[in-house]
Amino acid sequence: MWKNFIGSISEDYVFNEPSAAKKIEEIKNKFNIELPDELQSLLEETDGVKDEYGCYLIWSISRIIEENSRLRSYEEYKDLYMPFDCLLFVADAGNGDLFAYSILNGSIQKNDIYVWNHEDDSRTWVAPSLKKFIEWWSDGTISI
Repeated sequence: MWKNFIGSISEDYVFNEPSAAKKIEEIKNKFNIELPDELQSLLEETDGVKDEYGCYLIWSISRIIEENSRLRSYEEYKDLYMPFDCLLFVADAGNGDLFAYSILNGSIQKNDIYVWNHEDDSRTWVAPSLKKFIEWWSDGTISI
């Protein structure tokens, strides 16, 4: 489903191998959350999506864990930004801004995607779902 959808947007995207179930469980266990069905199904089909230049459209599981862990534990950020434990970052804009799901009361309750602006620490809604995020980011509807 995801490969066909993303491939219909652009033939330039490169898909990684599917994620093993235990790798997906790592995200759930590390951040004590359930993943939205749409993100889990994408990761089951491909462990991240890159463009022809190697830039990720959607991060791999290892990058999701690495970036979210770093942002949540980096001491200097605690004096600069609001906490990051209410977001699960899954992609970047290439300019320092990051795309994420919102975590509310310990779970991702909606499929909405937000952008975190690294300059002013704002968190702004950009898409109602991962599918729309991919479509809108790829066609320029979302511009950062």
